[in-house]
Amino acid sequence: MSLSSTAHQLVTLASEGEQGGNHESLSPYLTGGGALLALLVLLWITTRFNRDR
Repeated sequence: MSLSSTAHQLVTLASEGEQGGNHESLSPYLTGGGALLALLVLLWITTRFNRDR
């Protein structure tokens, strides 16, 4: 697969999303909350293992 065909597929996929192609079960609040929770867990893990002081 060439770079130009990959770029064309990404542009086509992005333009389809503007026409209401989102799935009904995808809640932006649930997705954002899950991402925030995952980042907070990763931050907590990082701070637990960073014991240089």
